[in-house]
Amino acid sequence: MDFQPLSLGPRLKHNHKMSAFGLNRIALSRKLGALLLALGALTTAAAGKDVALISNKNNSLPTIALADLVKVCKGQMSHWPDGKPVTIVMRQPGTPELKMVEDKIYAATSQDVRELISSANHNRADRPAVILGNSDEEIIRKVESMPGAIGLVDIYSITGAVQVIRIGGKLPLESGYALHGN
Repeated sequence: MDFQPLSLGPRLKHNHKMSAFGLNRIALSRKLGALLLALGALTTAAAGKDVALISNKNNSLPTIALADLVKVCKGQMSHWPDGKPVTIVMRQPGTPELKMVEDKIYAATSQDVRELISSANHNRADRPAVILGNSDEEIIRKVESMPGAIGLVDIYSITGAVQVIRIGGKLPLESGYALHGN
């Protein structure tokens, strides 16, 4: 059996040729696609960071159960066993840095977390249950200066001013750590 080459015909051959404008549009489209992929990767990287639970160095809390951390984050625990008031310091709800905490700890939307924090703080006369910070550095400074405080920060922001708390017996980067990014 002999096969004959497929003829595109005059109409398709003409359409196959591109003008300089058409090539520029394709190049622009490819660049835009690459930019969108890069932005998507940055968003995923922000949402996929590992978050560490840190503590004031004067706290005697080497580890916390995940269920107790959830209670702290929701303002349902007012004092540690040693009598110090409990306060957690973290990023603003709705920020990429808090997305994983909203999902894994609160299992709620950003708006629901805001309302929960407002309610938890309303019931505290002596000290807020939750303090919101704008940066990891600010969170570390607040935790460092406040006995009984714990905080949630990116693991690469940790300094010697605070100590890292185990969650369920695991440290950040250990397999099974509760606040491990995607």
